[in-house]
Amino acid sequence: MKIAIIGSGYVGLVTGACFAQVGHEVICVDNDERKVKALNHGKIPIYEPGLEHLVLRNVAAHRLEFSESIEYGVDNSEVIFIAVPTPPQADGSVDLTYIEQVAREIAAVLKAYRVIVDKSTVPVKTGEKVGDTIRRYNKVNAEFDVVSNPEFLREGCAVTDLMEPDRIVIGSNSERALAIMEKVYEPFMAPIMVTDVNSAELIKHAANSFLALKISYINAVSSICEATGADVEKVAEGIGADKRIGRSFLNAGLGYGGSCFPKDIAAFIAISEQIGEPFHLLKEVQRINQHQRERFLKKLRDTLWVLKEKRIAVWGLTFKPHTDDVRSSVAIDLVNDIIREGAQVTAYDPKGNQRVRELDLCPGVHLANSALEAAQDAEALVLATEWPEFSDLDLTEVRDRMHNAIVFDGRNLFDPATMRDLGFQYFGIGRSPANSGNRNGSSIPADLLALCTN
Repeated sequence: MKIAIIGSGYVGLVTGACFAQVGHEVICVDNDERKVKALNHGKIPIYEPGLEHLVLRNVAAHRLEFSESIEYGVDNSEVIFIAVPTPPQADGSVDLTYIEQVAREIAAVLKAYRVIVDKSTVPVKTGEKVGDTIRRYNKVNAEFDVVSNPEFLREGCAVTDLMEPDRIVIGSNSERALAIMEKVYEPFMAPIMVTDVNSAELIKHAANSFLALKISYINAVSSICEATGADVEKVAEGIGADKRIGRSFLNAGLGYGGSCFPKDIAAFIAISEQIGEPFHLLKEVQRINQHQRERFLKKLRDTLWVLKEKRIAVWGLTFKPHTDDVRSSVAIDLVNDIIREGAQVTAYDPKGNQRVRELDLCPGVHLANSALEAAQDAEALVLATEWPEFSDLDLTEVRDRMHNAIVFDGRNLFDPATMRDLGFQYFGIGRSPANSGNRNGSSIPADLLALCTN
């Protein structure tokens, strides 16, 4: 198949590389001249495990190319995917400016039948608006169909998620378009769920909101565990053993962040209010998520008394491990909270340091070159992102480098009893040292142990 993908960010670039890998001919279109030039020279603008290899391999095989021209992409493709940003507005609703702009640009150059696919996460009814816009601005009355094909990619293992999906959702009201989309996805050997366009658009927001609900639920439970001396890890294992519930996304921590969950929950709330069906449950999910970081900061204050001028080390800045994405990172928010209280923060992240420096996200923070450097002379250590390399460190050396052996584990990466035996004063999320023993008998959380590999 000949495919164009408009937008070469996380979703567009991964999708394009994976489509090329299974044999399709792909043109990735982006209006950023520098990005296109860099990609054509093999320079990948984001860190995603396995992505660079796929891009280089398929560019060399002439199955993947990059262009600034939407006209070139439309003229030379059967299917056009729209994968541009849909940022949040102040009220939580979605800014669809980029979607509308791309729809107009497609309309201006559309000459013959094409399938136009919304890959970006968009509010329900967006497909109808895209169709209306193309009809309004296309001067030759060219035939086309609009399809919704939401992505379910997790940063850090997006390549595997696309190559080995749980399901492929195709929202289409056209048999002609559906047949073409099934041909696009034929090489992936995954279940295809066919719906109408509106249902497909709702599936993405509903899915992300439910996952965020699970996270906020276990975080609410963690506060009860701390108040009663129970261990949230054991509670989560007991809950997750029920097949109706499952263990995934029941890991207590600092709360969810990133480019998807906060934006999608806010958008779903805004959508529900716009149609007159307020989603009060999701507002509580948001509140719990915000409160979780505030509870953690209080833990620091209660232990250290005054944060002003304290030397605090922070491990982790990205919103999750295995990515360099720092958008809406809880770790970044926490670092800024601590700095505002007058503390001297030294932070380290295996992939996020450069992003934080470029975007100036933490004014006043000192960025260390290693986790051990960050811990040097620290009066407390905060673990904010559960990078596996942190669990591989010699904790005895970490302890000896610190001024005070106090650890605030915001992701429950370490085992409380082990930390106590090593001489640390340890604070986790909903953890009880008396009920130690991490999931799967390891100090590494289950989500990391099961992390997809490429």
